[in-house]
Amino acid sequence: MPDRPYPPLKPPQLVLLRHGETEWSLNGRHTGVTDLPLTEEGERRARAVRPVLAGRDFGLVLSSPRRRAIRTAELAGFAGRIEVDPDLAEFDYGAYEGLTTPQIREQRPDWDLWRDGTPPGDTPGETPEQVRQRVERVIARAETVMDEGKDVLCVAHSHVLRAFAAAWVGLPADGGKRLVLSTAGLGTLGYEHGNRVIDLWNVTP
Repeated sequence: MPDRPYPPLKPPQLVLLRHGETEWSLNGRHTGVTDLPLTEEGERRARAVRPVLAGRDFGLVLSSPRRRAIRTAELAGFAGRIEVDPDLAEFDYGAYEGLTTPQIREQRPDWDLWRDGTPPGDTPGETPEQVRQRVERVIARAETVMDEGKDVLCVAHSHVLRAFAAAWVGLPADGGKRLVLSTAGLGTLGYEHGNRVIDLWNVTP
């Protein structure tokens, strides 16, 4: 964590928090629908986020339905305030669930999630464009609260939050590939002169 606290920038802002470490995130395995718990280290780092966000006045706290995200939100200090939003679920990786990128590229050597999406066939998963539609709905919901001058917190997963940030600043559906987000990493989205901007990205405890 930086020596200075998380900057108290002007509201309204949209804060994104990736869940803490799980066994699969530690091993680089794609984790969409599989509902894994946090590791001990994942819980420690989720708790470390609590003092970072303690001073913020959130009008809405949203979480992915997966328990790793909900538990992170609880440990970060928001138990009792969490609203589950299915649109914040991670990419559905289809048949690639549980595989690492090198394992996937044994089947498709030039595979790129942000370009190709998930596999065709009986278990197709989602495309970046489909995920984009989901995060746009969350953004619309968040902005109704932000229009009242309140901050919003979204707790979810790496790829969906990267897609979220890309949508916020008007990048194409594959723009999330430019934004790495670590476990328990924070990002802040806001406005400057009426434009949507990324104020801060990938701050970790």
